[in-house]
Amino acid sequence: MEAPADGVLIGEAVVLETRPASFASRMLAGLLDLAVLGVLAIAGLIALGALATDATAPALAIVLLALLLVGVPTAVETLSRGRSLGKLAVGTRVVRDDGGPVRFRQVFVRALVGVVEIWLTLGSIALIVSLCNAKGKRAGDYLAGTYVLRVRGGPGLAPLPAVPPQLVAWVRTADVARLPDGLALAARQFLGRAARMAPASRARVGTDLAARVERFVAPGPPWGTPPELFLAAVLTERREREHVAALRTTGAHREVAERVARLPFGVPDPRR
Repeated sequence: MEAPADGVLIGEAVVLETRPASFASRMLAGLLDLAVLGVLAIAGLIALGALATDATAPALAIVLLALLLVGVPTAVETLSRGRSLGKLAVGTRVVRDDGGPVRFRQVFVRALVGVVEIWLTLGSIALIVSLCNAKGKRAGDYLAGTYVLRVRGGPGLAPLPAVPPQLVAWVRTADVARLPDGLALAARQFLGRAARMAPASRARVGTDLAARVERFVAPGPPWGTPPELFLAAVLTERREREHVAALRTTGAHREVAERVARLPFGVPDPRR
């Protein structure tokens, strides 16, 4: 199955309804991030001049440089799942090659390689490598297994359907483990595109995804369950369980906070 002109074909043979970011958008995001780093660098130099001595100045300067070039980009993109301030402004995001969200390891490798291909060579290596790749991947993306995706303006994920009635009794009692991010994303995209796929590709991709998802479900679905109904049941049930777990965790945190703030020995709180 070939990807359409406005899509990205990920590892699970499912087309994402978004495109790799253009060179212009990546460049603009980089300039915005550079401006932010410039402000942080000025603030760091001011603090360095106030706190450093002749003996500690070189070491503190190296620490400041490492934080600005590696530490800050890694922390920001790890916490934001691939969206720095510049990428947020232009509507792009760093994702894994399989379309899933990036983790610390991928972000750290991109930032570390960026010291050489962007900063030490004034961006020349990154420019040449990205122009030679259809997805605009620079050297850091190759090593980290990532690329920059355009996320603004494209259609979002289709809403999950309700659990098929014939599978409600089974899925409510089944043990459904958390699916890997890439696999869950592929299944969601497949369900949204299944009606527009060629019958042969629809059957092949659906069967493959159902077999991969079934490894995380016990017991398996009733015999003869169509792959699409199985995927819809599993994804919907998993979403509901995660929602209930999140509500339970929020309630527990609120109860602990109230207990900590409560005065001991039953003393009434005049603020309440």
